[in-house]
Amino acid sequence: MTRSGFATKPLGATVALCLMAGSTFAEDLPPPVDQAALNALVAAGEMAAAFDLAFEAGDELTEASFDAARGVGANIGEGRLFTRFPRADLTGETEWANHVPARAGGANATSCIACHNAPIANGAGDVALNAVIDPAHTGDPSLYLERNTLPLFALAIPQRLAEEMSVALYLQRDAAEQIACASGTATAELSAKGIDFGSLTLVRTATEPCVLGTDLSQLAGIDADLVVRPFGWKGDAATIREFTRGAAHNELGMQADELVGAFDGDFDGVTGELTVGDMTALTLYMAALERPVSRIELAALGLGEVSEQEAAMIAQGEIAFTQAACASCHTPSMVLDEPVFSEPSQVPGFYDVSFPDGSDPATHGLTMATALRFDMTTDQPNNQFEGANGEIHHLGAVERDAEGRAIARWFTDLKRHDMGADLSDPSDPLGLGASMFLTRSLAGVGSTGPWLHDGRATTLDAAILAHGGAAQASRDAFEALPEAKQAALVTFLENLVIYAGDSEAH
Repeated sequence: MTRSGFATKPLGATVALCLMAGSTFAEDLPPPVDQAALNALVAAGEMAAAFDLAFEAGDELTEASFDAARGVGANIGEGRLFTRFPRADLTGETEWANHVPARAGGANATSCIACHNAPIANGAGDVALNAVIDPAHTGDPSLYLERNTLPLFALAIPQRLAEEMSVALYLQRDAAEQIACASGTATAELSAKGIDFGSLTLVRTATEPCVLGTDLSQLAGIDADLVVRPFGWKGDAATIREFTRGAAHNELGMQADELVGAFDGDFDGVTGELTVGDMTALTLYMAALERPVSRIELAALGLGEVSEQEAAMIAQGEIAFTQAACASCHTPSMVLDEPVFSEPSQVPGFYDVSFPDGSDPATHGLTMATALRFDMTTDQPNNQFEGANGEIHHLGAVERDAEGRAIARWFTDLKRHDMGADLSDPSDPLGLGASMFLTRSLAGVGSTGPWLHDGRATTLDAAILAHGGAAQASRDAFEALPEAKQAALVTFLENLVIYAGDSEAH
């Protein structure tokens, strides 16, 4: 098999490079990944081998049930390593309230797939698996936040969309800055991939050198730095890596070296719990997991059945989805100009200038020169099928249209919106707005109930009817539809599924 011009080779000779020198670990747990081993493959022109190695290592890491010797769990207090509820009341020097970084919740699991398991591994989670968090350490249950588990599939798609959108916004801001320095004032109307992010106004306050004041009051759904952040219910993380090391700390009590260095920040007696290479492998794995599909797409390939009546109802539902203006936020598709994922990213705002522990990523071997890359339209290992005529159908990869453009069907605008008082959080520890939420992707939504940020909706129509705030008009438009069209719209959403096949083409 070839990928992106690189030929793969058996990995047996390189697997040993992943072992940390002088370390021994339980045989049933994956060994730590050595970033230098991945870099050596990249430097030798073996990008595909490096990608394969990172992907397989990431697969093992997400499935592993870690033990205390490896660092899972945290010193909650009371002799415990795990808790489903925040314990800001445990204020001993090494207890929950004093962990570094500050703990929002947990630790509450021994593996990634303990929570990400519906309908299959790496998927979403039932409401019983909600994360309960107290980022502000209020100790007040009435202010706790609940977060339902989202699926991990094809996360390269939202990150690359966010990267390209951010670059467009940067350029619009930079052009306005030049105009403002020359003429005294300028307004940048901000939009990317058809999404309106409001505007910012620049006023020159000094010359030689030019100094600008910025009015950010008209920005919409984005932070002042214009970085589109596609991860987290509040859209507060820019990259898979950033989100993953936070989740590892809060949910597993596994502290990445890049997060805390050599310090035992959760006071469980273990350091070196996740290496820089581990984080790279986890990032590549989740980035390159297969994309969600549709029942219509599966039926066309003989991988499922959809009756003529169902197909007609799905088509009617897609029309109703647009008529109710659901597509105004849940944008069905966007074009990816350059469908190549890179870890680390090459885009400002999407790579660590310094790690959270204060160290330089380059000193750990994480550099742009040795970045791992894969083509999102060809390289994902999963969901490749050989058709009846011998043709290969790659359901795992991002589609290309008739013009050869990469099309990401992610059903989101990657923007924060006011969802109204009824869905508002009881507190706002991030300062992003208690009722503000990132538009959830609907890719795979037919496989991932319950729905909404806390899993309160047990049906898709209930999720729609719970919308308020900026989505009130769409919610009302849905309610005003005849029952048959409402049912068709829900059937269209149920058609958007997660699928894992048993066969791969190599």
